Amino acid sequence: MSLSNQFSSGFTLFLSLLVEAIPFLLLGVVVSGLLLLFVNERKLIALLPRNPLLGALAGSVMGFLFPVCECGNVPVARRLLMQGVSAPVAIGFLLAAPTINPVVMWVTWTAFRDQPEIVVLRVVFSLAIATLVGCIFGTQADLKPFLQPAVAAAMPRPPVVESSFLVSGSYLLDKPGQPLRLDASLPQIMPEAKPVGDRLKLLLENTVQELRELGGILVLGSLIAAVIQVAVPREVVLGLGQGPVISILTMMLLGGIISICSTVDSFFALAFASTFTSGSLLAFLVFGPMFDLKSLGLLLTIFRPRAMIYIVAIVAQMTFLLTLFVNLRLS
Repeated sequence: MSLSNQFSSGFTLFLSLLVEAIPFLLLGVVVSGLLLLFVNERKLIALLPRNPLLGALAGSVMGFLFPVCECGNVPVARRLLMQGVSAPVAIGFLLAAPTINPVVMWVTWTAFRDQPEIVVLRVVFSLAIATLVGCIFGTQADLKPFLQPAVAAAMPRPPVVESSFLVSGSYLLDKPGQPLRLDASLPQIMPEAKPVGDRLKLLLENTVQELRELGGILVLGSLIAAVIQVAVPREVVLGLGQGPVISILTMMLLGGIISICSTVDSFFALAFASTFTSGSLLAFLVFGPMFDLKSLGLLLTIFRPRAMIYIVAIVAQMTFLLTLFVNLRLS
């Protein structure tokens, strides 16, 4: 392929990734804004279980309430963390929402109607991995060291028991035995108490701000994904499809590189159904929606790099072991 043809193909892939991803990123940003301005965060948090296992499980199935793909789940998860939702809930949602939602499940069934085990195992494996990783992070006493400073700073502070005595003029006695900090800002009007018109204006401003921040990262990730797709010959990928181990590793890598939205990735995987093992197809469908090149940059707006390495390593290991079991059982 000539250089001009490679450039043309790469640019077409780049635009297709953006056209495919931006609507879902916009959906996620809007949902995030709605959570911020129209949902009483205290009531939302009160409804979620505090137990790490139940919290991770609840977060993993929240995709039915917020059906967003891996482009749109990041702003929603970030907002949930800023609202004070526990780590198991937010991380469970972050990892499972791209798969555990009615749209993706319906599309997967449409593509693999003749292989219903692919549909079922995709849901089961995604749910299991997201719940386990959420539980692991639920054991952390403080999640803030794993988060980007902007996210950590926006999270509500845990309640601190203070002395009832005035301390260096920094407290006023609000009620008997209940001091009030003077260095804290005065209580603000809750968003749900504002008029609807004001909230809609704030929603628009919040949407534009988050799109400006997350959109640039999405463009960069899509560009990298397009370049790699053009540089690696398709024949090389197809030659790796039959080994029970190498096929899984290949499809996991492909899922991370190709960066196809989870709402359409089933049809892409279907094209490899005759040349790749069932376990490797599942690896693509499970691992890809959790981590790919275009979403990795978005995830780094929430987590520090070392936390991302930790999460990716756990997810990759679990995906490999579960799908390898499928290959060995079917061989």
